Amino acid sequence: MNNKKKVLWKIFISTLYLSAFTFGGGYVIVTLMKKKFVDEYHWIEEDEMLDLVAIAQSSPGAIAVNGAIVVGFKLAGLPGTLVAILGTIIPPFLIISVISIFYAAFRDNFVISRLLLGMQAGVGAVIASVVYDMGSGIVHSKNIVSILIMLAAFIASCVYGINVIYIILACGTLGTVRTLAKNRNS
Repeated sequence: MNNKKKVLWKIFISTLYLSAFTFGGGYVIVTLMKKKFVDEYHWIEEDEMLDLVAIAQSSPGAIAVNGAIVVGFKLAGLPGTLVAILGTIIPPFLIISVISIFYAAFRDNFVISRLLLGMQAGVGAVIASVVYDMGSGIVHSKNIVSILIMLAAFIASCVYGINVIYIILACGTLGTVRTLAKNRNS
């Protein structure tokens, strides 16, 4: 019982910390969750984290909260889910509450607008890092079908401008078909 409390506490503190110091949205926090829960704590395997991220991305809502839900549930069931959600939503809730009170002062402040502009550049770099990490994992797996699906999804989105929802649904369908075919052959 005491060990479960420690795990729940670590989940809460980790998601609280990641949420408080992550700027740029869900894709940024997902990378940091991977570093924390896969690389540092070794609670989740890298392949499984990619699966959890896919679930979080394909679910409606904010990816940071969805990521916290699936990771929290994987690690500690329903209590882990609740603790992870709480840790993830407290910082933005407090920050947005404070900003909304002082919005008029922030809106026209030159220093704040430049600070936010600089943060956008940093967020772009972090998102590029996420794409590289996730893409290199697929390439290193040397699974030709997975690589072709990744390239097709990229081309569909970036070249043809196909809505990401359709791409996610198509990739989910392909993944389901591949899994069913693999299980049938086993």
